[in-house]
Amino acid sequence: MYESGEDYLEAILMIQEQNGSARSIDVARKLNVSKPSVSRAMGILREGGFVEFSETGELVLTQSGLEKAKMIYGRHVLLTKFLQKITGVSFDQAEENACRIEHDVDEDIVHGIECWMAVNP
Repeated sequence: MYESGEDYLEAILMIQEQNGSARSIDVARKLNVSKPSVSRAMGILREGGFVEFSETGELVLTQSGLEKAKMIYGRHVLLTKFLQKITGVSFDQAEENACRIEHDVDEDIVHGIECWMAVNP
């Protein structure tokens, strides 16, 4: 999956957790992209089996979409906390950098960071 697809899944999850549901316009606003861009991305994610549309037009993550979104968001939160802890930078700076890193970091690195954070809360 491409980085942008991961960003869309993460955004849907975050919006759903905050508002109870997510619509395309919500995703467009959160990611600061056009509605046509969201429509195209949702088509790709739907074809990949990650998202469906409810009868009311809400975006619904499939089981695999939910699992992928939770994994991405979990990495985001972990990396944000880790970067803040080891560098002392602001939350905003750590979060911005974590957003870029979360897509490229290897799973064994994530595991190592998880272990380090567990020992150094």
